[in-house]
Amino acid sequence: MLPVAILFSMAMIVLLWRGDPKRRRIAGQRGSSDGSSTRRLIFAAALLPGVLLATKGDSAAFLIWLGSCVVTGWLITHLPGRNPTDN
Repeated sequence: MLPVAILFSMAMIVLLWRGDPKRRRIAGQRGSSDGSSTRRLIFAAALLPGVLLATKGDSAAFLIWLGSCVVTGWLITHLPGRNPTDN
C-alpha cells in the first residue's frame, strides 16, 4: 500500500504544480489555470493516503510517505522554468 500511496500523492503534487496560476503567469504560459476549488480538491486528494496510513496506525509508513511528499515538492521547485525575458 505504501508505494501506491506515495505515487498517488506524488501525482497530485505534480498536478498542483502544473496548474499553479502564479507559476503559469511567470512562465508566460497561456490558457487557464486550475481554479481554487479544483486546487483544494487536489490538495485534499494528495493528503488522503497520509490520513489512511495514520488511521491504520503504521507510523513508519506515514513518516516515509510524508518524507516522500516533502522531497517531491522540493524537487519540483528545482525544475527549470522558462524566463519570459528570454527569447
